[in-house]
Amino acid sequence: MNKVNTYICAVLIMTTVACSERSSMTSLYDISVQTIQGESILLSEYRGKTLLIVNTASRCGFTGQYEGLQTLYETYQDQGLVVLAFPSNNFMGQEPGSNESIATFCETRFQTSFPLFAKVDVKGKNQHPLYAWLTSEENHPSFGGRVSWNFNKFLISPEGKVINRFGSRIAPNQKQVIAAVEQALPNQIFEQE
Repeated sequence: MNKVNTYICAVLIMTTVACSERSSMTSLYDISVQTIQGESILLSEYRGKTLLIVNTASRCGFTGQYEGLQTLYETYQDQGLVVLAFPSNNFMGQEPGSNESIATFCETRFQTSFPLFAKVDVKGKNQHPLYAWLTSEENHPSFGGRVSWNFNKFLISPEGKVINRFGSRIAPNQKQVIAAVEQALPNQIFEQE
């Protein structure tokens, strides 16, 4: 009985610590990520920028969206937009490659120049803290919820808040994405139509 009580206490302590660590990450800018080259950075490097965070895959029916993401980035980067791509192998093994092969694929096939990050889990027990934060329905009641497939897009304000979300079937070059990005830019210079 003593061993059972000790075990229960240990589990409760570990659960409390894990929950407090997760809940202490209240800001996007507290989250650490790894670049595709293996360098750890805090997302605070992007404070003041409008972000479009996308889970990507090289062998997906939506892989062609890399081209639209690059065009969006080239069009609006001078106004403060940064596209952040997070490769993921969570959906039918559609991103099986190494970080190096993913980087080569993106650069040679789509000439991407926006930041690529190391492969992450966007769902499941090994979900990356970034995706735990993005999908939290508690933190983001309007935009939380699980990632449904590759190329889900989260639009983040310059203040670090999730302000819109687009599913896989909504391409980066669609009017609703472009309008939302333009409205969210730190130095909004576009006229409302």
